[in-house]
Amino acid sequence: MRHSMDPLEPARIRSLENLIPEIEQERQRGKTIVFANGCFDLLHVGHIRYLRGARACGDLLIVAVNSDESARRIKGPGRPFMPLSERMEILAELRCVHYILPFDDSDVSRLLLSLRPHIHAKGTDYTEESVPERQTVWSYGGRIAITGDPKEHSSTEMLKKAKKRLESG
Repeated sequence: MRHSMDPLEPARIRSLENLIPEIEQERQRGKTIVFANGCFDLLHVGHIRYLRGARACGDLLIVAVNSDESARRIKGPGRPFMPLSERMEILAELRCVHYILPFDDSDVSRLLLSLRPHIHAKGTDYTEESVPERQTVWSYGGRIAITGDPKEHSSTEMLKKAKKRLESG
């Protein structure tokens, strides 16, 4: 997903096809691969704590980011606030993130089966039993980790607060 317009685009943003052989090499080197995913629309401290916790579970962190259309399906009309390219660019600047992967599917099962990360990290709004892809992860011998702080932050809530403050002057 390289854009020829910007030669400074972070090198860590990959397509699935390009990422698979890189991850295989890292696995052969004995690295523990961790996978996280989300929309990451308006990055906030809850996202940072989730991703930092995910990274602490292994050696390399892959972050899959919902496409604009996928984010709209999940979050509703008017979302995302930032286009996919900008959300990925911001995530690429986080030290805990090694690879970024855009996706358009309704869940990340296809990516998990292709990459077979050792650990699939989800935020604290999930339990191991409620992770939609849990059967997929278990099918190849992976495990699930719940990371981050309690779900007390959300982009939607931040926007509601900002709107309220703007309206009250």
